[in-house]
Amino acid sequence: MQQTRTAQDPFALLPLYKYLRVVDVCDAMDGIGYFNIGLMWPEIRPLWSGIRFWGVALTLRCVPANRPMWRLHSTEEIVNAHGHWFREVPSPSLDGLIRPGHVLVTDTGGSGEVGYWGSNNSLGAIAAGAVGIVTDGYCRDTAELVRQRTPICARARGRTIIPGRIELVEVNTRIGCGGAQVRPGDIVGCDDDGVIVVPLEIAEEVAVHARAILLADMRGRRALYQRLGMPLDETVDYEAVEAYYRELG
Repeated sequence: MQQTRTAQDPFALLPLYKYLRVVDVCDAMDGIGYFNIGLMWPEIRPLWSGIRFWGVALTLRCVPANRPMWRLHSTEEIVNAHGHWFREVPSPSLDGLIRPGHVLVTDTGGSGEVGYWGSNNSLGAIAAGAVGIVTDGYCRDTAELVRQRTPICARARGRTIIPGRIELVEVNTRIGCGGAQVRPGDIVGCDDDGVIVVPLEIAEEVAVHARAILLADMRGRRALYQRLGMPLDETVDYEAVEAYYRELG
């Protein structure tokens, strides 16, 4: 299956990243002189063990809210607090922007504790096609996020909601998230080791080197598995990975 891959279409590069680990990509970027580029703070972690994704960055830039939330006077109003807030403090819409394969990367602008991403709106993003969410702030409803297996990476777990705390001011712009620059179209990956951002202009080259690093590691560990009498698993099945990339072309 031959893929057409161009710098103008980052989504066409995603098949190259299917089996790659964050560490493989990190090593490959080191190898071409991109030391520490794209590494997000180690505090930005997958919420649950086993999260793994590669996708194309769709960026969100937020800032701390510039006004407090006002007092609400009924249970009905309190339940619909977000609706009241967004009518008074409008924000850019993501409707129609999320494509299958996107990773939503959120710069919270130094906002305090606020669960910009929770169990409801994150699930909506996944339903729209996102393969992951990354934020340098908080996420909330974390028990539900884990139960839903929502692929989200955050700096911390929080409790509070958006009104009066944070505003989304711009989408699909260059941002800083967790110490890394992220641009729309860059490749973003996550696994248990953390999050890395690959600048689009080097993404294809990095994938080629990272694949070789991964396969060398798989072969080496396969030999050690056999030496130690350990049952083989998919992490040392280098034949399957080689076959995949041969078919990819």
